[in-house]
Order: sequence, then C-alpha cells, then structure tokens
Amino acid sequence: MIRIANETIALTADCRWEHWTDEELLLEYRQTGIREAFEELVYRYEKELYNYLYRCLANAANAEDVFQKTFLTVLEECDTFDASRQFRPWLYRIAANKAADDHRKKKRYSAVSMDAQLGEEGNTYDLASTVAGNEPEPFEEPMNREIAGKVREAVAALPEQLRQAVYMVYFQGMTYREAAAALGIHSSSLAQRMTGAVTKLNFMLKNVG
Repeated sequence: MIRIANETIALTADCRWEHWTDEELLLEYRQTGIREAFEELVYRYEKELYNYLYRCLANAANAEDVFQKTFLTVLEECDTFDASRQFRPWLYRIAANKAADDHRKKKRYSAVSMDAQLGEEGNTYDLASTVAGNEPEPFEEPMNREIAGKVREAVAALPEQLRQAVYMVYFQGMTYREAAAALGIHSSSLAQRMTGAVTKLNFMLKNVG
C-alpha cells in the first residue's frame, strides 16, 4: 500500500480490470471517479516505475518520493490526458520531469541496468550481464565487478538528456516512439540522443577490460 494525496492506495490485483487498457482505466477514473480504476493503474506500474526512478536517482527514499509525486500529478492532471494517445509515455514523461527536478535539487547521479552491447576495437560488453543490478553478485570475478562499476560510472556521467534516453530504451524496454513521446521529442531526436549516448559510452569505455 502507498499514500498519494494523503490517501492510502491498495496495491492489489483486481480481476474486474484485467482486460482494461491503461487508457481505459484512466478515462474511467476521470469520468466516474471510481477509485479502484486508479488503484489498478498504480498497481500495474508500481514495480516498473519505481525501479526506473531508483536507477535515475540512486536512492530508495528519493525514488519513492518521486513515485508518489508522479501519481499525484496523474491525479491532478488526468483531465489533460489526450485520450488518443498512450498512457505509458505520458506517465513516464511526468516521472522523467519529476526525477530531473529531484536530480537538479540533490545533484545525485545513478547507475543503470541495460540490455545492450557497447564497445570498440574488440572491447564489447554485454551490459545486461555487467550491470544487471546495483550490486555485484558475490560469485562475480573481481574483473567483472570492476567493469560493471566503470560502466555504471560512465552511464551516470552522461548528460541528463542522454541518460534519460538510455534509461527508457535500454532499461525500461521502450520503443523509440514511446521514449520520444515520454520525453516530448520527435523519434528522430530520440535516435540522435541514443547515437550520442552510445558514442560517448564507447569513448569512455574503450580502454576498459
């Protein structure tokens, strides 16, 4: 259970909403005020969005606080939601803006897990393996832990716009179209940011290993 706007939200699955889309749930809540429709949305995104925010902010308390602020904004601005668009990019756009605000205030950087391969001149790494979590497993060899740490540092050092693109595409598994919508940019701009991120990471990691 979580609290949003001083109200307790029960995070439990409800079979009544199983076949409803996210968009339908938000519109149902907007039109009828049925609390359970909103609770279902929070339930669906509880783990996914919290994990995204945790990797953005590298702090559990900050991630929880921004999660609460994100859904509070969804509550407050649900009347502005364009029913012809998807809910997920809209939600992530709110979350990204809230995380950026928090990041600027606290000057914090974070680690990120990615399912991608980066490198050059033979130095190619499976980032899903090297940075799959925030802490290395006990059985990982020292060299693997060192590489994972350097990859995390490199990602954390990216400019904010590039970091956000990497988080959404590589960690959250968003398509370019979804990530672009969440960031409020065109897909072509998102592609440019991803190219820039990969180029910078390759440069920073070319001597790793």
